[in-house]
Amino acid sequence: MDNPRYQKSTDFLLRAEKSIPLGSQTFSKSKTQYPVGNSPLFICKARGSKVWDLDGNRYVDLVNSLAAITLGYNNKEVVASVKRQLKKGTIFSLPGTLEAEVAELIVDTVPSAELVRFAKNGSDATSAAIRLSRAYTGRSEIAFCGYHGWADWYIGATTMNKGVPESVSQLTHRFVYNKIETLEKIFEERGKNIAAVILEPMNSEYPKNNFLQEVKKLANRFNAILIFDETITGYRYAIGGAQEEFGVLPDLTTLGKGIANGYPISAITGNKVIMKEMEKVFFSGTFGGELLSLAAAKTVIQMHQSLDVTSKLRFIGDEIALKLQEIIIENEMTEYLEISGHPTWKFLNWKSTENYATNVLKTYFIQEMLAEGILVLSTHNVSLAMNEKIIKQIIVGYEKVLARMNRHLKRSTLLEQLKSDPLKPLFAIR
Repeated sequence: MDNPRYQKSTDFLLRAEKSIPLGSQTFSKSKTQYPVGNSPLFICKARGSKVWDLDGNRYVDLVNSLAAITLGYNNKEVVASVKRQLKKGTIFSLPGTLEAEVAELIVDTVPSAELVRFAKNGSDATSAAIRLSRAYTGRSEIAFCGYHGWADWYIGATTMNKGVPESVSQLTHRFVYNKIETLEKIFEERGKNIAAVILEPMNSEYPKNNFLQEVKKLANRFNAILIFDETITGYRYAIGGAQEEFGVLPDLTTLGKGIANGYPISAITGNKVIMKEMEKVFFSGTFGGELLSLAAAKTVIQMHQSLDVTSKLRFIGDEIALKLQEIIIENEMTEYLEISGHPTWKFLNWKSTENYATNVLKTYFIQEMLAEGILVLSTHNVSLAMNEKIIKQIIVGYEKVLARMNRHLKRSTLLEQLKSDPLKPLFAIR
C-alpha cells in the first residue's frame, strides 16, 4: 500500500512514465533503486546537505547526486561564478577562454595531467580514452575492472548488454580488483591485442599488495595504455584523486563528478604524447566547452586549492563511518552489514543469510532511513556541507534503524515489515 507521506512522488511517477522510460533519465535515480510507494521518487529543491521531495519532506542527502556534489548543493561561491558567466553567455561560436583556464587548473592539480579535453559526462570521457588508446596502440581489445558508463565497449561485457553486438562485447575482458593474477591471465592470452587497461583505482576496497603498481607494470610490459577512471575519486579522495593518494600515475585519466560540484562536465587528461593523438582522433561535441560548467569548475578547483576540501571530506566521512561501525557492533549486525572503502566514498555491503536475501535487507534499510529523513542507497557520498548537526542526525538515524532491524531479524519478522516488494538487483556495477 502506498504511503501518503510520498503520495505526490508516487503520482508524479505515473505522469513521468508516460513520456520517459522508467520515469528517469538515469538508472541509478530511477524506481529501480527505491521502493515505489514508500520513498521519494522526485526532488524539487536542494540546499547545503539537504534535499526536499515533492511532498515537502526534507532529507539529509548521503547520495549527493551520485557523488557529483562535494561542496554541498547551491554552494554560494559556485553559484556566484555561474551567474557572472551567465550574463556573458553560455556558449559561443569560438572557444571561450575558460576552456584553457580550467584545463590549466587540472594540469596544476592532477599529477598525471599534461593536456586536457572536456566532455559532459563520465561515459563520454571513458569512451574517449578507449578510442584514443586504440588509435595510439593500433590494438582493439580492452581489460577493465569496475564501472565505466553506458558505452558499448564497456556495457557489452556486463549483464546489461542488450543492444550491443557480440563482436563488440568480445573485445572487452574483465579482471578482478586486488587479484593481479586475473589481469596476468588476460595478458598471457591476449597481450598483443590489449590496447588499454582501465580501472577505477579504488572503489569499495583499498589496493593490497601494491596492486596498482603491479597493474602499471603489466600494462607497461605489454605496451598497453593504463587508464584510471577517476570520475568519482578525482577531487574527492585528494585534490589530485586516487593517483595522488596512492602515488601511482596512469597514462590517461578520466574525471567527472567532482570537477564542478554538480554542473555537467567531464574530462580526459594525461600524457601529452598520447593526448596529442586527439588532434587526429575525432572526439568533438558542441557543448564540450559549455561555459557555465567551466565557470563552476574553475571556482571548485580553486576552492580545493585554498580550502583543502578533500581533507575535510575525509574527516566528515571518518566521523560517520567510525560511529556507524560501533552501531553495527552494538546491534549485533556484523553478520548482515559491513562497511568498506574510502572515508569520502564509503560502501554499505549487505550480506545475504539463510533467511534473508541482500535485496530484502537493503529494501528495509532504505525504507526506514527515508522515514528518519535520510536519503541513502549503498554508499556514503559525503559533502563539505555536512556539519556536526547533520552528522549527528545521520548517526541517530542509524541508531534507530539498525536497532529496529536487529529486533525484526531476531524475531524473523523483517519481511513482514516491508511496505513494498523487495527491490530487484539491476546488475553489479562494481
